[in-house]
Amino acid sequence: MTYTIKTEKNEWEIVCGLEIHCQIISKSKIFSGASTEFGDDANENVSFIDAGMPGMLPVLNKECVRQAVKTGLGLNAQINKHSVFSRKNYFYADQPNGYQITQYEYPIVGKGNVKIDLSDGTSKNIGITRIHIEQDAAKSIHDLNPKKTYVDFNRAGVGLMEIVTEPDFRSPEEAGAFLKKLRSIVRYLGTCDGNMDEGSMRCDASISVRLKGEQGLRERAEVKNVNSVKFAMQAIESEAKRQVEVYEQGGTIEQQTCRFDQATGQTKFMRKKEYADDYRYFPEPDLPPLDLTDEYIENIRAQMVELPDAKKERFMRDFNLTAYDADLLTESRETADFFEKAAKGHDGKKVANWILGDFFARLNADKLTLEQSPIKPEMIGQLVDLITNNTISGKIAKDVFALMFETGQSPIKIVEEKGLKQVTDSSQIEKIVDEVIASNADNLAAYKSGKTNLFGWFVGQVMKASKGSANPQMVNQLLKDKLDK
Repeated sequence: MTYTIKTEKNEWEIVCGLEIHCQIISKSKIFSGASTEFGDDANENVSFIDAGMPGMLPVLNKECVRQAVKTGLGLNAQINKHSVFSRKNYFYADQPNGYQITQYEYPIVGKGNVKIDLSDGTSKNIGITRIHIEQDAAKSIHDLNPKKTYVDFNRAGVGLMEIVTEPDFRSPEEAGAFLKKLRSIVRYLGTCDGNMDEGSMRCDASISVRLKGEQGLRERAEVKNVNSVKFAMQAIESEAKRQVEVYEQGGTIEQQTCRFDQATGQTKFMRKKEYADDYRYFPEPDLPPLDLTDEYIENIRAQMVELPDAKKERFMRDFNLTAYDADLLTESRETADFFEKAAKGHDGKKVANWILGDFFARLNADKLTLEQSPIKPEMIGQLVDLITNNTISGKIAKDVFALMFETGQSPIKIVEEKGLKQVTDSSQIEKIVDEVIASNADNLAAYKSGKTNLFGWFVGQVMKASKGSANPQMVNQLLKDKLDK
């Protein structure tokens, strides 16, 4: 889905690649034993290694390695059995060593691909260039004092996976779809929690523009540390429009680093972008090369969970769902598991309708998470069965659902205790129909004279008289037979 920017003279297209920093889920940091717990008091979880104290030697956390391999497999990527750690040299207040331990020439994960689905019904494969693992920097805090910057080192040394894509994005929508898909995959895998608002998943976007039909790449600008899918899409569009304006006025784009101002929706210049040579990479002398065996990789592969794409296809096949419904239900592993438990042995399509409709609407209204729901998945399957076998009507089901949410009771128990079973005895319904017709002679005469829209009124009166318990199909048929005599 190509997004173009049209001016009076030209038509421009976006060329964009992403670098996504995903904090690795592990109990301790990548090179030290300090805790990775989020939300603790500032500078509480800091070891001598994290603080860059002289003589401290890093020790690689094997869980971070396993999580990176698992992520690579989830992104259909090549796992490199030989990788090397390097020092990326730069000085900044949040980098206590004056360098970052990362991977450069030899990353742990090589090329892969991720399929994204777009709003126009098309799909596109996005190339993964590499994944390397590294240590996170500390967190600089600028808003506590107008004259000072504070630094919290709790984040320093937390394991990161940097996921680098090919420059395959041609629209903000494609970038947004990829970020959502990547977040879903790492959450399924349990390798990153994907919480962009907490900073555990952060996005850098490298953006350039070129004339439509032009080959090759022009100079790019990188927008750093965008913390939501929405803002990433806005940043890409804003920066692309800025670059087009510069070119249209006869200017040139320098390689630069920008930030995205959420208040104005604009990108702002920060500094000229460094090149790789500026970082003076060299192999980390305190860590040996990382060598993995085939057996190690295959053991991780054997433990992989079913990922969103495979689950989506299975839901469409086994439960007769539309691609749209299956996409919504598989976006999170928790939702997919809830649906599958609810649909087991029941009409999957009807179960999906209830979950995506009334159930999610009520959760949102009450500001509850799926885990906090008083309704268990099996209850929704039971409710669908009660409607399907005509025990209750669709209208009564709405009332039963509300009681399920309020009480946490099963629909079967509610229907029994409240006497809500649908009346399917034709003689009982016929008696109510006869009483309604007999007591509304004027409307009966009007109906027979041609005002057939009164039929719905008669149906409503019968349902009202039966307190909603009469089978609607039987009511309709009996009324039709009697009114059309």
